[in-house]
Amino acid sequence: MKSNFLAKAALILVAMGALYTLELNSQAVELSDKLVRLHVVANSDSDFDQSLKLKVRDGVLEYLNLRLKDAENREEAEKIITEEFENLSYVAENVISEEGYDYNVNVSLEKEYFPTTEYDSFSLPSGEYHALRVIIGEGKGHNWWCVVFPAMCTQTEFDEETARELGLTDSEVALIAEPEGGTRIKFRILELITKLREML
Repeated sequence: MKSNFLAKAALILVAMGALYTLELNSQAVELSDKLVRLHVVANSDSDFDQSLKLKVRDGVLEYLNLRLKDAENREEAEKIITEEFENLSYVAENVISEEGYDYNVNVSLEKEYFPTTEYDSFSLPSGEYHALRVIIGEGKGHNWWCVVFPAMCTQTEFDEETARELGLTDSEVALIAEPEGGTRIKFRILELITKLREML
């Protein structure tokens, strides 16, 4: 009798966990469709190339932030970014030239997979995101990523009000800004479950 009760309780917990995971995954997918990530890939892992990557990042962000400030959604942001490809390449290559190198730069807008990412005051779940990719030279070094729209790359604190103004719902804001690491744990569990499903 007791074993039957425990078995039923275990099944209920498993079912609740599955429903919770589905809901979390659905929220994560909706969230990812509203953001544009910035993905800068260094030429190599040498100290110079890694330092150069961050200087290119700063130049690209300075140029883009001014142009994206009036974008009201991801689609508008992507349109502006696409129209600025040539200028973004010039900005990046100019930074590289000022540092004494002549690496070429490849700029594109793609959808790519990102792992769970933790920032100072918010976290983002793993999944596919729209991303501005800036590849320096051979693109064989460690990369750097953030959120270029809404402008979160240079924020030390997550601006919930701005996120809402740019179309994130209260539940999406809560999803990425939950305090005390709760969201990070959830995202890690979700990422683990996703990987297990892929393996099976």
